[in-house]
Amino acid sequence: MAPPSIAPVAAALLLAALLALASPHGASANGVFQVHRKFTRAGGNITVHLAHDVSRRGRLLATADVPLGGLGLPTGSGLYYTKIEIGTPPKQYHVQVDTGSDILWVNCISCDKCPKKSGLGIDLVLYDPKGSSSGSTVSCEQEFCMATYGSKLPGCKASIPCEYSVTYGDGSSTAGYFVTDSLQYNQVSGDGQTKYGNANVTFGCGAQQGGDLGSTSQALDGIVGFGESNTSMLSQLAAAGEVKKIFSHCLDTTSGGGIFAIGDVVQPKVKTTPLIPNMQHYNVKMKSIDVGGTALQLPSHIFETGEKKGTIIDSGTTLTYLPELVYKDVMAKIFEKHQDITFRTIQDFLCFNYHESVDDGFPKIVFHFEGDLGLNVYPHDYFFQNGDDLYCFGLQDGGLQSKDGKDMVLLGDLVLSNKVVVYDLENHVIGWTDYNCSSTIKVKDDKTGSAYAVNAHDISSASICQWQKSLILLLATMVCSYLIF
Repeated sequence: MAPPSIAPVAAALLLAALLALASPHGASANGVFQVHRKFTRAGGNITVHLAHDVSRRGRLLATADVPLGGLGLPTGSGLYYTKIEIGTPPKQYHVQVDTGSDILWVNCISCDKCPKKSGLGIDLVLYDPKGSSSGSTVSCEQEFCMATYGSKLPGCKASIPCEYSVTYGDGSSTAGYFVTDSLQYNQVSGDGQTKYGNANVTFGCGAQQGGDLGSTSQALDGIVGFGESNTSMLSQLAAAGEVKKIFSHCLDTTSGGGIFAIGDVVQPKVKTTPLIPNMQHYNVKMKSIDVGGTALQLPSHIFETGEKKGTIIDSGTTLTYLPELVYKDVMAKIFEKHQDITFRTIQDFLCFNYHESVDDGFPKIVFHFEGDLGLNVYPHDYFFQNGDDLYCFGLQDGGLQSKDGKDMVLLGDLVLSNKVVVYDLENHVIGWTDYNCSSTIKVKDDKTGSAYAVNAHDISSASICQWQKSLILLLATMVCSYLIF
């Protein structure tokens, strides 16, 4: 018999967290956590981008075949991660932040194959429920466990914990049981102001990890997701009346940092396009593509939507992938005025030397979507430097990377940067606008009606990675973050 779907488990898990946040002390709280980003756009072993995305795309494409109830799957390496504190006394845990998944869990002391070290230069910590005076195991007889599975599980006794188990499309897996404990965070109390707060949350205690989740190279302590399904943290926060079912991100690759927010962004305003209903991910309807102001003449089937075709918005993917025909036409148009350029392949990327400004020498790409919404992609977005005057092409031929994804357009972080991207799941639309992501945005507090100004912060770190400005994450609680590229 197949293991129970993780989706209802996550729903109950997150609902418990939201109920805690909905207490009189936490109803309108805004909390601050530090969030990191792993990859740099310049230098280093750039094949990690492709390795990350190949694993990521395998999971995205495999979800239709996995009984997860619309649950988005975690990334292979977790593009973003946040530092949280759990327990009494509190201990720090680094958990992945992913817009494509809905699970919240950390590795537990009883974990069978959890990594003990991380190539990211962080100290991994195994959560010990008995080591926290505020921690307790959730029994299968407790209300949220029964709600998760629709009734009491066969053979359930008060002494048996409420378990979860899920296997992802690429073979990675996580299994464990649920616990309740105290989560510590900083509450945003006004423009640039914070105060200390905490809430009891119920979360997964990971006892077994398999596949990439057990790898040490980019290991973290767990995962927290922001997917579209009703089991996500965002959906549960909205169901608890804490926030509107809206989240946004603004990734600054020009000067570093950015913003990641749950709630209604009231400044800047964005134009939107409908999300395609009943899809596993953030699918949209693309209508046409312009390069340098000229529309590409592409067959209509390129823009059809359906299983393993169409367009997905996914900030958890580093690069951007196009069907072979689209890729070739885009490439031809981009380099139309540069027939003398000599290309070379560096770590599987197409690269070339260029001594002038790429923004002055190459055309802008515009992806057009239903509702007259355009996504502007500038040369500094689709090229990235890999040394002095050496530029590499960040757009990829999807057919070469994944057989199942050869007919899909997957728009990743590369083209979503330097824009405020708003996922309005209440109205089932997504939108964006070009923006200076190191500047201030305003997010409305639905409890008070106030609009708080949210800025990036400079946070230093002794990590082996290159730290940049902070990224702000706003739950029903605002979350301060910083990125590693």
